[in-house]
Amino acid sequence: MADDQRDKSKQSVSRRAFLKGGALATGALSSTLIPDTGEAQLPEAVEPDPRRTLVEMKVNGTPYRKQVPNRTTLLQFLREDLKLTGSKMGCDRGQCGACTVVVNGRNVYSCTTLAVEAIGTEVLTIEGLATDEALHPIQQAFIQHSGFQCGFCTSGQIMTTKAFLDRMPRPTEDEARRALSGNLCRCAAYKRILESVMTASRLMQA
Repeated sequence: MADDQRDKSKQSVSRRAFLKGGALATGALSSTLIPDTGEAQLPEAVEPDPRRTLVEMKVNGTPYRKQVPNRTTLLQFLREDLKLTGSKMGCDRGQCGACTVVVNGRNVYSCTTLAVEAIGTEVLTIEGLATDEALHPIQQAFIQHSGFQCGFCTSGQIMTTKAFLDRMPRPTEDEARRALSGNLCRCAAYKRILESVMTASRLMQA
């Protein structure tokens, strides 16, 4: 029995010694692979990540440049990266229009537009309408006619109106209805929205 216990003790000690020695050897090897110079060491050649793209665009007149995953939508880029949360996430499938922004003069659903598709463009969001602490005429018209109830769809309605009135300054009511047919209002305030658009048209001509 005594001999067996001594054998087990030797085995136990040898295992501890082995593990301890291995840890010390690993630490020594690591210190030789990454010299401690006080500065971050970068590889001489870094392979580009095919899953990410450098996105450059102007948003509300300000240039932005950031590398993002290829699957990032324009809406995600605006809300999560730039913290411009006026554009809303509604259906996330290009049906409700709550996420509408203006890209190079055209109203687009930012939830179905990839950020990489907007490279080199000029994007206008609801945050970029008011200037010098004065509301845009479209915003004034929506307030005047209460063209909103819960307000969730309002930024999308306004941005579609902006692109529409820039293209067609003096529309008929039927033309306005067709232009805004891609923007849904869960509160069904369509009559007031239409009144807001027509008033905005007159205000922008003044």
